[in-house]
Parts: sequence; C-alpha cells; structure tokens
Amino acid sequence: MQTKCHLSILVHEQARKYKDKCALKYRDFGEEEWKSVTWQEFSFKVQKVSLALLSLGVGVQENVGIFSQNAVQYIYTDFGIFGVRAVSVPFYATSSEQQIHHMIDDAQIRLLFVGEQEQYDKAKRIFLHCPTLEKIVIYDRRVNIATDDNFSVYFDDLLSSKDIETHLKELRNLYHEATDEDLCNILYTSGTTGNSKGVMITYGQFHAALKVNSEVIPVRETDRIVDFLPFTHILERGWIILCISEGAQIVVNTDPKEILRAMRETHPTCMCAVPRFWEKLYVSVKDKMDKQGLVKQKLFSEALAIGRKYNIEYLSQGKHPPAWLRTQYEAVDKMLFSQIRKSIGLDHPNFFPTAGAAISSEIESFVHSIGIWMVFGYGLTESLATVSCNHKDEPFTIGSVGYPIKGLDIKIGENDEILLKGPTITKGYYKREDLNQEAFDEEGYFHTGDAGYFQGGELFLKERIKDLFKTSNGKYIAPQMIESKLLVDKYIDHIIVVADNRKFVSALIIPDYELLEEYARNNGIDFTSREELCANDKIHLMMEERIETLQQQFASFEKIKRFALLPNDLKMESGEITNTLKIRRKILEEHYKTVIDKIYEEKG
Repeated sequence: MQTKCHLSILVHEQARKYKDKCALKYRDFGEEEWKSVTWQEFSFKVQKVSLALLSLGVGVQENVGIFSQNAVQYIYTDFGIFGVRAVSVPFYATSSEQQIHHMIDDAQIRLLFVGEQEQYDKAKRIFLHCPTLEKIVIYDRRVNIATDDNFSVYFDDLLSSKDIETHLKELRNLYHEATDEDLCNILYTSGTTGNSKGVMITYGQFHAALKVNSEVIPVRETDRIVDFLPFTHILERGWIILCISEGAQIVVNTDPKEILRAMRETHPTCMCAVPRFWEKLYVSVKDKMDKQGLVKQKLFSEALAIGRKYNIEYLSQGKHPPAWLRTQYEAVDKMLFSQIRKSIGLDHPNFFPTAGAAISSEIESFVHSIGIWMVFGYGLTESLATVSCNHKDEPFTIGSVGYPIKGLDIKIGENDEILLKGPTITKGYYKREDLNQEAFDEEGYFHTGDAGYFQGGELFLKERIKDLFKTSNGKYIAPQMIESKLLVDKYIDHIIVVADNRKFVSALIIPDYELLEEYARNNGIDFTSREELCANDKIHLMMEERIETLQQQFASFEKIKRFALLPNDLKMESGEITNTLKIRRKILEEHYKTVIDKIYEEKG
C-alpha cells in the first residue's frame, strides 16, 4: 500500500514501516559485487546528506545540481535535497560542457554533485567560468582530483564530517515547514531545437502524480525494479519515486550499457523503458529465428500467433480465453516464451511501463504476445510523465497510448493539438516568461505540440505538429510514424526521414553494423571499411528490398523513394542526438547536406 506523505520525509516514513527489509541493491563504482541497503540504512544516508547540505549553507529553495549517471549516491542526494526544502536540478551524465555551463548559470547553482571522472573533469574545466559555482562533491572515490582544486570533496568525506550533526534540530524544523507549493525539481529538457529550458516541478505535482498513478500502475512492495533510463529523465524519476512510495526494491544500474547483465543478475519484476529497448529485443529474437531451419521458423510463427490470440485478442480485450487456447498458450509459453523472458532476466515479470517515443504496432504486439505486459503511455516532462497509459489487466487497444489519468483535463485543440490542464501540469519554465506565454493559452491549457484524438475513451497520437513535413507537392508527412515502422528491421539502428520541401521522401539510415557486416561475410561481399560496406550496391539492393516490404501499408507519397546508408553512428557530442536519444533533424540535415543533396540529384 502506498505511503502518502511529503517527499521530504518519504524515505524516513518507509524506514519506520519496512525497517530492515532491503530497499536498494547497487554496485559501487567499478565493482562487480551487488550490495544491499535496508530501508533504515537508506533513511540514515538521506538524513546525512540533508545535514551535510545544511552544513554547507544550502538554503530553502536553493538550486542544487546533480551531474551524474545513475548511482545509489544520486538517490541519497535527491532525497537529501528534498529534506532541506531545496531544489534538485539534475543534468544528464552525457551533457556537454556547454550544456552544463548554460544550466549552472541559468539556475545559479552554487553546489554541484558529480559522478565519475568524466563529469568531474567537465565541471572542473568550466568552474572558473561559472560565477555562482562554489563547490563540487564527487561520488566516485576513484576520481583523481586536480592538484590545483581546493573546492572539491568526496561524497563520503562530506557525510563523515562530525560538524553536520549540529544541524539536526534545524532539519527537523524544515520537515515540518515543507509545503506542496515548494519547488522540487528544475528539469532541463534535452532541447531538440536549441538551448535546454528548465521545467519547474513542485512537490504538489508529485503528490498528485503519485496518487493517480498508483491507481492504474499496480506496483507491489514485493516488486524488484531495475532502473534503465537516467534518473534525470522524468519518466524514470517519476517511476522510481512511485516505486519507493510503494515500498518496492530498487536495483540501481550505474552503467546503461550493462542493463542486460544487471537484469540477468537481479531478475527484476518491473522496469521502465523506452520503445527502443523492446525494438532491440524484437530484432534479437527475430535474428535468432531467421538463422534456424524452416521447421523451427514455422513453429515460432505459430507460437507467436497463439500468444497474440491469447494475450491480445482475449486478455487485452477483457475476455476470458477458452480452455483450449489457455492449454495451447501454456505449452508455447513453457517451451519458448519463458525461455526468451529468462534470457533477459525476466523470470517473473509483472509489468513494464514504456513511453518516450512512438512504437510500431508490430513491436507492441510482439512484446505482449511473448507474455510481457507492456504498459504503454504518453507524457511529457511538463506533465510529470504520465498523461495517459494502458491499465494492467484492463482492456486496451494496440496503437493507443491508453486512458487519461484522473484529474487531468485534456482538450483537443486546433490542428488536433493535445492541450492539458490539471494538478500534475507544470506551472511553467524557469525564468522564461516568453516561453510560458507561448506554452499556455488564456484558459490555462498547456499546449503540448502533439496531435492526437480520442476513440472509445483511449488517446491516440498522430504526430508531433512541429515535426510535420510538407513536400514540394503539398503532401504532409509525419516522419516519426514512418521511422517507427521501419525500425523493426534488424539491419536498421537509426533512421532519419527527410522530406520537408522536397519532391519525395528520403532517409538517412544508420545500420546495425554488426548484423550488416555478418550479412556481408555470409554472402561473399568483400569490404575493408564501413564506408565501403555502406556504399556496396548489393548491400543497397538488399536494404531497398527490405524497406519496400515494410512500406506496403504506406500511401505512395509517404514511401521512402531513396536513402543513404551512413558509415558513422550519430554523435551526442556534436549535437546530432540529445541526451534522451532524440534526433536533432536540423543539425543532421546540416551535417549531411552533401549526402542529402546527392540523394535528390536528378538521375539520367
């Protein structure tokens, strides 16, 4: 049962309730062994952080920065900040020096927590250029502090100082003074079109969001949650706080590249993810099946058909499967689906919230068919994640983003834009009245920039209005829709549709190099570099045939007529993708202008 209280005391209330039960599992930086933290130990660490902050003179509603990958120290810091009525301002661990410089200056941050060497080095280099920045606190003990640095301290040393204990009475007073009107977070959006802007989130928004989400997302105190997305991401942030409020165990995975290993070692029952994770799983399973004989491929297809009928045609519609279908499903589940789930550590899956991007119906159907209950939804940083979502064990439609959460007033405006008003919606952008006037109308509705419609009470998304392309022939193209359909191909890692003011639709494609190289070797295609591989006529023809197969459902004007295979991954440091892996179309079109111009050259 959810513990309902102010976030400043949530961990301490849970410690009284659960005492020596395991609250957190984590690995120290660079270590292999998983360690456990009880709820009482969790509470003790959070209080230590709060006391340390007071010893450093952190005031009520002062902005405190966190520049780190996921880590147990990050969670301690977040809740420690909540305890002193300060404001947590998290940065993505992959942020550039330019980005953190902008955010530190914008939020006038005096105290910055950093994770590993990479984050420390960036913070150190910009330190003298940030007038407000006074102190850096380092999580990873392995970080080498520069010899000329007299402003940094290790996290453990800060917490072990005896001076902090003198602030205990002050801390208890702050617990009593905390209000829902206090600012809790400033979350800087990834900025696909320019500089990040700070979304203001209050404790009241969290209070409202935790209440309504707990009614439709049944996290149990017996659940084990592994984090996949960065804590900076509103989806992961809201989700983890919800899970803590329910008393679930949190597995802290510090290295995102190690997520599959962490899942196999800790066997989570729930995990918050973005569609790309499930797309990768689909591609992996399909690739293995493609390498099997025709008999096994046929058996797999038949098993998927049974899984789809059982989980989608019956369960997702609120119907009871007939006995014969239940028997068939139990057989294929034991023989095949349970093995797929076990291969990624999902021995006892409960449910898996998923959002953050469009997902193809094929991927969504596949995940449900193999017995993984994906709770797909829609939301924004400005809405504290959830606007709508599927409800576990209730009817839903593949392709929808579910039913709106309670208390949220949703209106479909001009150009089918989704407009929002309610207790979970941001009050605005930090120090940006110009943006606030654009984002909110006279009635107080927040303009999302997303187009959608309702059908049978469920919300369906159409496109990102600002991303709509208009070809030179006057046809409107929704690039994200096209991209999501083609990402199911195992040889496509990223795809960027190009069409605005062009005669036809084209695309830049970043292939899955490992699989493409394997295909080339198996088919006698010689290459000495990725450039040579991507330029090969046989490779291009193979990709063209696969793309054409996936485009059969598109109208003629929506189909990709030409494409280029790029020999390089998208680069975060050059601004081609954001910290949340969203593509920056304008920058990519600038970087690959020569390639795009060649695509549109008249052919003789």
